[in-house]
Amino acid sequence: MSFNCLKSLLLTLNLFSKSIFLTLFLVSFSAIALAETTLVAVAANFGQPMAEISGAFKKATGHSAKLSLGSSGKFVAQFESGAPFEVFLSADNEKPLKLEHAGLTVPGSRFTYAVGKLALWSATAGLVDGQGQILDKGGFKHLALADPKLAPYGAAAIEVMKNKGLLKKLQPLFVEGENIAQTHQFVRTGNAELGFLALSQIIDNGKIITGSGWIVPENLHSPILQDAVLLKTGEKNPAASALLQFLKSPEALAIIEKYGYGLPKSK
Repeated sequence: MSFNCLKSLLLTLNLFSKSIFLTLFLVSFSAIALAETTLVAVAANFGQPMAEISGAFKKATGHSAKLSLGSSGKFVAQFESGAPFEVFLSADNEKPLKLEHAGLTVPGSRFTYAVGKLALWSATAGLVDGQGQILDKGGFKHLALADPKLAPYGAAAIEVMKNKGLLKKLQPLFVEGENIAQTHQFVRTGNAELGFLALSQIIDNGKIITGSGWIVPENLHSPILQDAVLLKTGEKNPAASALLQFLKSPEALAIIEKYGYGLPKSK
């Protein structure tokens, strides 16, 4: 091969390499440019699993989810006042349905993403027995629960006490949190000796990590079906619909189950 031919071949290869590099750069740049952020209102009980899911979501899709935690009931009032959230992960199925009837959601987008489990918990080891008999025996001054008017886990706790015939006896001891996160704080700091919480707040790898607790049998309260829905404000944001789709993925479902939630039944 002559020197000129070799020089020409090297020049061609150099140009080809630059072309490949430019193509890869443009593809990467386009992916970054197309990535969006969605604003998500998340029920307080689902804060930890959702933080983990949002990280996996970003890694898988490039999209981001900006999370805001709070009471499902208060979120509904914010949506009705025009708050710019795009996705709602409720602690129940009633509030997303209410929003759907009000025309604030994208039709057909609502689904159950997790089934909540209730637990009675104390930060003190040995205080709460495995059958919840302490509720009847007494020996405590404060019982924490989330506001039953706003929080589904609080409403479920009321059901449990009614079904056990203990509501009238225990009601004077109630310390109500605005949401389940504040309720957990009351018990964790000792402001209430025990309280009704979401199991997800006190569990790790299937076991209650500290203190003592009773996982409430599901036949003592109505199912806590937690629904997700796409709000009209997020209809044109690809990150919003992608997040809801990701919630149904095996990766997200594994995280949900890890935090003590039941999985929705396949239809």
